[in-house]
Amino acid sequence: MDERQIDKLLTRISTGDNEAFEELYEKTKRGVFSFVYSYLDNYASTEDVMQTVYLKIKLNIDKYKQGTNGRAWMLQIAKNLALNELKRRKNAEYNDGLISSEPTVALSGEVTDTMRRTLTVEERQIVILHVLWGYKHREIAKELGVPTGTVTSKYKRSVSKMQAALKEV
Repeated sequence: MDERQIDKLLTRISTGDNEAFEELYEKTKRGVFSFVYSYLDNYASTEDVMQTVYLKIKLNIDKYKQGTNGRAWMLQIAKNLALNELKRRKNAEYNDGLISSEPTVALSGEVTDTMRRTLTVEERQIVILHVLWGYKHREIAKELGVPTGTVTSKYKRSVSKMQAALKEV
C-alpha cells in the first residue's frame, strides 16, 4: 500500500469513516506487526502493542496532517509503543529482580525464523522497512538517524547473511 492510499484512508478515518479504518487495518496489519516484532521479538507482546497502535491511530487521528507521510506517522506510533513496552519490561525485570520468563513464540516461516536467528534488531528493522513497507534506504536512514550509506551496507550485509543461513538449512 503506497503513501497516497494510506493518506486517503487516514483522511477518511478523520471524518469518522469506520470502513476506511477497517481497510487500513487489513492492508497494513502485517507490516505493522513485523515492524513491532522487530523490536519486541515476542509474539504475544507484539499482538498487544499492534492492537494499541490501531487504537492510538483512531484516538489521535485529529493529530494526523492530511497530505503528509501517513505510513511514517503510523510507524512512529508503533515505534513509540514498542519502546514503551521494552521500558515496561525492563522496569518489571528490575523491580522483580528476575529476568522475564515470558515465552517467545516464533513467527511461522523459515525465512522469518532465519531472519530472527541471524540478524540484529537493527538489521531486521532495515530489512522489514525496505522489503515489507517499501521504504527507500535514505528514508530508513532518516527514520533511524544514521547515514544512508550505513543503511545500504547493513541491508546488503543482512541479505548476504540471510542467503548464507538459508543455504545451510
